[in-house]
Amino acid sequence: MTFLKKNHSDIKYDSAHMTPVIRCSICTGEKVAGFRDNATGKFTDVMLIKSSQDLEAFRKKYGIKGEIEKIY
Repeated sequence: MTFLKKNHSDIKYDSAHMTPVIRCSICTGEKVAGFRDNATGKFTDVMLIKSSQDLEAFRKKYGIKGEIEKIY
């Protein structure tokens, strides 16, 4: 039984209103890719980044080109 499992597979990336970012933990080194709402600053996590292949999958799925900002 899984409790509180998030499912963000239905997130639609709107480059006019959202910025792709990677949230990095200083303590654990965990990286989570997601989107920051430009108006509110709210971060919505999409997927855990464990390797460079995960980052490429995130880029490919949402058509992201160029650098992705890191926030701590």
